[in-house]
Amino acid sequence: MSKRWIQHWDPEDEGFWESKGKRIATRNLWFSILAEHVGFSVWTLWSVMVLFMGPEYGLTAADKFLLVSTPTVVGALMRLPYTFAVARFGGRNWTIISATLLLVPTVAAAIVMQPGTSLGTFMLVAALGGVGGGNFASSMANINTFYPERLKGWALGLNAGGGNLGVAAVQLVGLLVIGTAGASAPRVVLFVYIPLLVIAAVCAALYMDNIASVRGDTGALREVVREPHSWVMSLLYIGTFGSFIGYSFAFGLVLQSQFGSTPLQAAAVTFLGPLIGSLIRPVGGRLSDRLGGARVTFVTFAGMAAVTVVAIVASNAGSLPLFTGAFIALFVLSGVGNGSTYKMIPAIFVAKAANAIAAGGDREAELLRSRRLSGALIGLAGAIGALGGLFINLAFRTSFGQSGSGVPAFAGFLAFYGLCGVLTWVVYLRRSAATAATPSRLALAGADV
Repeated sequence: MSKRWIQHWDPEDEGFWESKGKRIATRNLWFSILAEHVGFSVWTLWSVMVLFMGPEYGLTAADKFLLVSTPTVVGALMRLPYTFAVARFGGRNWTIISATLLLVPTVAAAIVMQPGTSLGTFMLVAALGGVGGGNFASSMANINTFYPERLKGWALGLNAGGGNLGVAAVQLVGLLVIGTAGASAPRVVLFVYIPLLVIAAVCAALYMDNIASVRGDTGALREVVREPHSWVMSLLYIGTFGSFIGYSFAFGLVLQSQFGSTPLQAAAVTFLGPLIGSLIRPVGGRLSDRLGGARVTFVTFAGMAAVTVVAIVASNAGSLPLFTGAFIALFVLSGVGNGSTYKMIPAIFVAKAANAIAAGGDREAELLRSRRLSGALIGLAGAIGALGGLFINLAFRTSFGQSGSGVPAFAGFLAFYGLCGVLTWVVYLRRSAATAATPSRLALAGADV
C-alpha cells in the first residue's frame, strides 16, 4: 500500500494544482462518490425494507418508525470514528475497509427479512446498517484535503450529492422490485447491492490515494471542539442534513400512515425527494462559492420554514398532491442547505489561516492546519447533524402515536427552522457583525479571504 501514499500535497499552489493536483483529486473524487453512494444505500436500506412489511410481519406504524430510527442514530455515532479513520489508515485504505464492512449488514438483512422475525432482531440488523452512515464522514474528510479552498464548495457538494443519491437509488430499486416481483420479494433489493459493494471496494483499491500529511492527525478534534463556530455549524447542519436524512427514512411511512398509501404508491414517490435533494446539493455548493455560504444557508432556512407551513396546511386539508409537493420541496431546500453549510466549514479555518499568515505565520503550516481542522469539523458536524434524522423520526412516531397525524411534528420542525435562520443571521450576516470585520464572518458571508 505504500505506493499509494502521496507525500507532498499543496492544492492552494496553482502550479501544483494545474500540473497534477487536479487530475489526482478528480480521480479520487469519483471513486469516493461511488463508495459513499453505496454506503448511503445501505444506511437507508430500512426505509425501503419497511415498505415490504405488510400485516403478516405484525409491526405497527410506531414500530416501523422506531426501526428506521435505529440505523440513523448508529450512523450518526459512527461518523466521528470514521472521520478520524482517514487520519489513522489513509483515505484510500479506509474506503476499502468501510466498503467491505457494508457487506455484513446487507447479508444479515437478507437472512432475517421474513415474517415471524422479531422486532428486536430487525432492530439489531438495522443497527448494523448504521455503519453506512459513517462512510459519509470519512469520504468528506478525505475529499476536503484534496481540493483548494476556491473549489471546495463544488467538490464537497458533488461528493456529498453523489453519495446522497444512494438514498434515492435504493428506494428506486425498491420500487422496481415491488412493481415487478411484488411486496413479498425484499431480498431481491439486497442481492442487487452485494456485488455493488464488492465493486466499490475493488475500485478504491485500484484508483484511490492516501495523503501522508494527514496521517496520524488524531488531535484535531480536541482543537475543533474549542471553536465556538463548531457548535453553531453543527446545529445548522442538524437543520439541513438532519432534515434530508430524516425525511428520507420517514417519507414512505408518513404517506402510508397519514394518507393510507399502499407500498407501491408510497415507493412510487418516496425516491423523488432524495433524488432531487441529492442532485441539487452540488448546486448549493456552487452558489455558496459565488454568493457566500451563510447567505445561501439563511435563504434556505427561510424557505424550509415556509414550505413546512404548506405541509401543515396540506395535512389538515387531507390534500395528498399538495403534501407531496411540499415534502419534495423540503428535500430540495435541505439539499441546497447541505451544500451551503459544508461550504461554510472550511471557510472558517481558511479565514483564521489568512489572519495567521498576515501576522507572519508560515503559509504552508497554517493552510495544513486549516485543512486538518476543517476535516475534523466536517466529522463533528456530520455526526451531530445526522442525529437530526433520529429526532425527525422520533417526532413523527410520537406525533402519529398521540394524534394520528404528522402535524404536531411539523410544527416542531417549523420552530427549529426559524431558530436556525435567526442563528445564521445573528452570527454570520448581521450588519453589525459584518462591520466587526472578523475574517471568519467575512469569509462566511461571501467575501474573498
